[in-house]
Amino acid sequence: MKLASVRLITSRLDELVEFYELITGGAFQRPAPVFAELLTDGGTLAIGSDATLPLFAGTGLTTASNTSAILEFQVDDVDRERQRLGDRVQVLQEPSSMPWGNRAMMVADPDGNRVNLYTPKTDDAKARFAGR
Repeated sequence: MKLASVRLITSRLDELVEFYELITGGAFQRPAPVFAELLTDGGTLAIGSDATLPLFAGTGLTTASNTSAILEFQVDDVDRERQRLGDRVQVLQEPSSMPWGNRAMMVADPDGNRVNLYTPKTDDAKARFAGR
């Protein structure tokens, strides 16, 4: 089994696509007007319009309601990313060193989803992420 993708459902599809293109430097594919996906080395980030909610009737899905998950992107230098992003994103946590060896910062996307950008800094952290 492999994790294929993480999908966000939103009423602001174009805004989320623009945000994640800014964060990642990647470009989304748009196979349908109500759906976009960003292919990365680690997996796919999919974004669906709230117009797709009827396709998932009875599942309890809603938009902009996540407060328990963090989308994470490994970057070469989190401090450089902080400078690059400037005031174009809502920063929830400035770059700081984590006890597990990463340097990380947290931002919010336009729907309030938490997005963590991190760089492995210690030898143990670098070893843990080698080959991923």
